Amino acid sequence: MDVADDLFKALADSTRRTILDELTQKSGQTLFEICSRLSMKHRLGISRQAISQHLAVLEAAGLVETRREGRYKFHDLNTAPLRQITDRWLAPDTSDQEESTP
Repeated sequence: MDVADDLFKALADSTRRTILDELTQKSGQTLFEICSRLSMKHRLGISRQAISQHLAVLEAAGLVETRREGRYKFHDLNTAPLRQITDRWLAPDTSDQEESTP
């Protein structure tokens, strides 16, 4: 499977996009914090296990990185895969340069 396939699969789900929104607001959250924010701010009544599975998909796509400190696991946003996609398809616009060349 292509890296882009994993990325677009991860972004296809609205709950995963909401998780990314929350990690944009505050990176380095535990699963408990993410669950609380999704429940309180977004009124998402999904289980802790479901959120954990969504985080696993985001991690597989490289959008979330985890780190352990003692018994806590923190989730951090990683935007590098998004930059790779933009670099792949959003090349610099060279149409102005081509038109001015005699």
